[in-house]
Amino acid sequence: MKPELRPLVRMLGLSRVDGRGSDRNGAASAYTGRFGDASVVATLTMIGTAAATAATTRLLDHHRIDHVVVVGIAGGVPPAVAVGDLVVPEVVVDGVTGAEHRASPLDGLSLRGRVRTGDDLAVDVDELRAAGIDACDMETAAVAAVCASRGVPWTAFRAISDLVGGPVDDAVLALANPDGTGNLRAAARYLLPRPWKIPGLVRLARDTNTATQTAARAAIRACGLDQR
Repeated sequence: MKPELRPLVRMLGLSRVDGRGSDRNGAASAYTGRFGDASVVATLTMIGTAAATAATTRLLDHHRIDHVVVVGIAGGVPPAVAVGDLVVPEVVVDGVTGAEHRASPLDGLSLRGRVRTGDDLAVDVDELRAAGIDACDMETAAVAAVCASRGVPWTAFRAISDLVGGPVDDAVLALANPDGTGNLRAAARYLLPRPWKIPGLVRLARDTNTATQTAARAAIRACGLDQR
């Protein structure tokens, strides 16, 4: 999402270029930069597995990529993780097919934990715990599947912005545009008859902002870009 991409662009000083097939949400736009011998291409997956599959395919079609790094937020499964924690999973699981994808470590990086990917937000916390799932997101397994089909290694950095079973449900997700920015009209329609929801959403926005920065810093550090 744009809130997840923004810290990377700012911290790395990336410049925007528009790719082929760019839509009105900038789905195919990329941000690029060079750091010594390393080049970085950053782009949006948008929200959901279908969008992530399309975005990763576009990225690998139009750029020469040595390693894909997924950076963003996730919903944590308590008590394994708490809001603000960072998960760099060893395995991601497709919530529909059950297919598992194993991440590739970057130099000196320890991978730990399991992340479930799915478009459904109504997941049972007890079932997630029983399966050893630490966090849930909506894109990583889709990205990993495309990478596996192309033989490209990948690593994911997911910081916990909220907990599964917490404030984020289908109604709250509908308050966001496909790129993750807020839909003000939808938010007004949702909140005007439910003003008691406002403090929770304010807290979610604050925790999301912190989590995006945590994930970005960790990814930059692991790639060695903070020393270039």
